[in-house]
Amino acid sequence: MPQRRRRAKRAREVESLHGVVGISEGGRWRSLNPTESAGQGGTPPPERVTSAGLPTGAVGISEGGRWRSPSPTESAGQGGTPPAKQPQPTGLPPGAVVRLNRHTRVTDGGRVLYGGAPARVSRLRPAAASLIRERSFTITDAASRALAEYLIEAGLADPEPESLPPVSLTDVTVVIPAWRRPRQLERLLSSVRDHIGAVRVLVVDDCSGAESQRVADVAGRHSAELIGMKENRGPADARNAGLARVTTPFVLFVDTDAVLRPGAVELLLRHFADSRLAAVAPRVSGLTEPGANWILRYENARSSLDHGTYPSLVRPHSPMAWVSTTCLLARTSALGGGFGAGMRVAEDVDLVWRLVAEGWRVRYEPRAVIEHEHRGAPRAWLGRKFTYGTGAAALARRHPGLAAPAVLSPWTAAVLVTLAAQRRWSVPVAGAVTAVAASHISRRIGSTDDPHALAVRLTGHGLVAATAQGFALAVRHWWPAFALAAWGSSRARRMIAVAAVADAAWEYARLRPGLDPLRFAAARRLDDLAYGAGVWWGAWRARSAAALLPVVTRRRAR
Repeated sequence: MPQRRRRAKRAREVESLHGVVGISEGGRWRSLNPTESAGQGGTPPPERVTSAGLPTGAVGISEGGRWRSPSPTESAGQGGTPPAKQPQPTGLPPGAVVRLNRHTRVTDGGRVLYGGAPARVSRLRPAAASLIRERSFTITDAASRALAEYLIEAGLADPEPESLPPVSLTDVTVVIPAWRRPRQLERLLSSVRDHIGAVRVLVVDDCSGAESQRVADVAGRHSAELIGMKENRGPADARNAGLARVTTPFVLFVDTDAVLRPGAVELLLRHFADSRLAAVAPRVSGLTEPGANWILRYENARSSLDHGTYPSLVRPHSPMAWVSTTCLLARTSALGGGFGAGMRVAEDVDLVWRLVAEGWRVRYEPRAVIEHEHRGAPRAWLGRKFTYGTGAAALARRHPGLAAPAVLSPWTAAVLVTLAAQRRWSVPVAGAVTAVAASHISRRIGSTDDPHALAVRLTGHGLVAATAQGFALAVRHWWPAFALAAWGSSRARRMIAVAAVADAAWEYARLRPGLDPLRFAAARRLDDLAYGAGVWWGAWRARSAAALLPVVTRRRAR
């Protein structure tokens, strides 16, 4: 009931707006999401746009003449312990610089933006378009703040952290879950003292057994407080034990196999000038080691912990759907009960999704970088990938619909099924479906200088994203099923071969790793095999196929 009242209050706030930014369709200002309505593949989230807390007379998204502002909590079903505090509505402070991100395209003299997560076409009214100069603007008043809130929430722009006020490191407590590995703990604590200074550090020994004394000795040498667990309960419970003793506004969770770099935490702290931000994660790069084997070189280029070079909001069903707690800086008051009790895998994803469902923001900031000791031994490496895969079942149970291996629209799903059939009519039919989708998008875009060209671009992006998801289904999430089908089907064998080669070639060209193409491709396929096996094992143990089922979304007409 409290959440319903909050949603109603937010809706009433937005209904009174006379906006300077909106999305136009056929003369009506409304919310347009090409990903949902016309099938831009990849990861189309719900059709909602959050505009809560925007100042009256500043900004609005109108649909069918009705101003609306659904709450993120409408994507109900999030399991786990809810955060204890709701985010403040004010967002970024005056003086903050907001910049359109690399993936946002600008047309019609700055009046039309397309991109974001989910993909969308946004038509800015002249007063809003005039604020943006050279792809950025500074928040100076209610109108510019409202524009910033919309662009950030839409995934079209990001704040420049250097423009945000600094936060003292004394406001941070470091929590380190430790299970054995005293050498790595020593290295981490040294980097904490070197790059953060004399902050409070809590080392939680998750019952390291014979190595507990060595863990205690290392913690003592670095003046860290030691919390001993009576039994091994996993990283989630260990972090919660540390979180329970945190009294500072911010808490930094760091794993023992990580190493801090200079300036990373200070840069992350600046983002908390956004009162709606619950957590922010840095980029996790591989720890440079001499004589690294081919697995380490692959991981240094394609680690699942490294989300790349572009900043982003983190939310389910988006290109940046999660971040790891290898290193995560969080607002203590937002965490409530913390991580899901008893979770030994995917506890970081679960926390992030719960925070987002409560209306908080979570951010990825690649300009802050830390290092991570990747696993280089084949057995340990494959075991870790398998373990990651097993977490999909728990996420599917706690967050229904969000852990799907693919999220498609009807037209992209139809194209994939048609091409997978590998019949003479497959290519013509897929082309016809794509053409119809492009025509539909063009009509929905409304008045732009060239709606047809824009529709073709959006359709092309959707087709590429959907194809990538189809390849991933064949060689990663569904590979056991495809392997069985390949015994008696030449079409299945061709599909696997095309997906395996195309995926490896694309990733190699994109990443340019310090590894030859053959070994990179082999590592890529082993990565997928181990992860996919973990997904199926987790699904079998949970007696649920939810983590294996794709989601096909269709925007309902209003």
